[in-house]
Amino acid sequence: MLFSSNIFLFLFLPLALVSNFLFTKSIAQRNFILLIFSLIFYSFGEIDYLWLLLLSLTCNYFFGILIDKNLLRNNSNKIIIFLAISFNLLLLTYFKYFNFILENFYKIFHLEYHPKSIALPLGISFFTFHAISYLIDIYRKKTKVQKNFYSLMLYICFFPQLIAGPIVRYNFIAKYLTKRNIHQKAIAFGIRLFLIGLTKKVIIANPIGEVADAVFGAETEDLNRFLTICGIVCYSFQIYFDFSGYSDMALGLARIFGFKFPPNFNYPYIALSIKDFWRRWHISLSTWFRDYVYIPLGGNRVSIYRQYFNLILVFFLCGLWHGASWNFVIWGLFHGVFLVLERLSFFHKFHKSLPKIIQNFYMLMIIMIGWIFFRGYSLEHSLELIRILIFDGHVVNLPGNIVRLLNSHYFLMSIALAILGYSGLIKKMADKIIKKYKFSIFIVDLFLLASFVLVIIRLSAQTHNPFIYFQF
Repeated sequence: MLFSSNIFLFLFLPLALVSNFLFTKSIAQRNFILLIFSLIFYSFGEIDYLWLLLLSLTCNYFFGILIDKNLLRNNSNKIIIFLAISFNLLLLTYFKYFNFILENFYKIFHLEYHPKSIALPLGISFFTFHAISYLIDIYRKKTKVQKNFYSLMLYICFFPQLIAGPIVRYNFIAKYLTKRNIHQKAIAFGIRLFLIGLTKKVIIANPIGEVADAVFGAETEDLNRFLTICGIVCYSFQIYFDFSGYSDMALGLARIFGFKFPPNFNYPYIALSIKDFWRRWHISLSTWFRDYVYIPLGGNRVSIYRQYFNLILVFFLCGLWHGASWNFVIWGLFHGVFLVLERLSFFHKFHKSLPKIIQNFYMLMIIMIGWIFFRGYSLEHSLELIRILIFDGHVVNLPGNIVRLLNSHYFLMSIALAILGYSGLIKKMADKIIKKYKFSIFIVDLFLLASFVLVIIRLSAQTHNPFIYFQF
């Protein structure tokens, strides 16, 4: 079930709100109602693997209890945390990477391989990382164990963040499982944030994504440098507004139900370096890898060459986390290499001496080249697009489907909004106006209401269009 679907907007969400606010009196009842709706939400998208989610939840509940009971017994606790993490990683490895591992193993020995039919369970990367962070934080004594099974289930299964994050730490959300201050201003803020995210997804990301899909889906002989650049720029906008739109909706829904999640995006395309980009993009994932992989490997406490190796390793894993494909691995390594490069003293000094607009241009070029590998259908396809980008400037007859998309009013409007929105210009202007003229919040609300009407029109006319990060 998508947030940007009529069944969610006009059936699931109203029922969840009514049940949560009218038919419950205690926080325990509200937690249970939210848990039931979260499991229903997951079942709409992945009923076949609901058992796997419940198995993961049950095992991790008991792992947490065991770790807590053995906190003073170092050796036995190390074994338990090792088994707990291994259990979660084995689940993830089998369902997400089994075919990829075997395929490459068979290729090495030039054997014929027939892949098994293993469907990727919805949200497995996210609920697995939630569970691992919870267990490690108990082991590190950074959080207390949750002995109420239903409360732990709600932490991991809460539907706004179950399928595609953000990856919220348990110690951040624990207080909301026992007490939630739900008031009118918080609900109003949550609704506005949800509508902003919905607008990002349906009004900006989807029309721009149609152009990106058409370019990346075209035969490479029909492309030239201009079309390839169009495709890369459109995909860069699409993935940002698609994923940040989902995150805004998730944060908005959480706020409506009384939970306050940390932001997951902070205008990453205005960053001045790749390091700065990763402080702003998918913040919950980058901080997860920092806290649970990079720092345990030694962080900045080890030798400089070991730091470089750790960075490369972390972004190799980050790329692999996104999918079982060499494209994602190369995308992760590509980012890791530039993060190492930015730590070299000569490059760091040179980079800092450049005007900020040049620093931003450098960052955007690296990010967009990286998106080619992220979006490409195969390594060969991605390399061919890069070849066209560098060497192939010949004139081609523009494919008719791409011409129609580029000339559509929806696309032109979406591009205009994307250019204004990616830098935060719209938000800055709105904040200044609201601060100066208190009544102008009603104008903002009218704009969001008009956007919602346009969203409904678009949803009624377009086909199924899931969020990009649902595939991870």
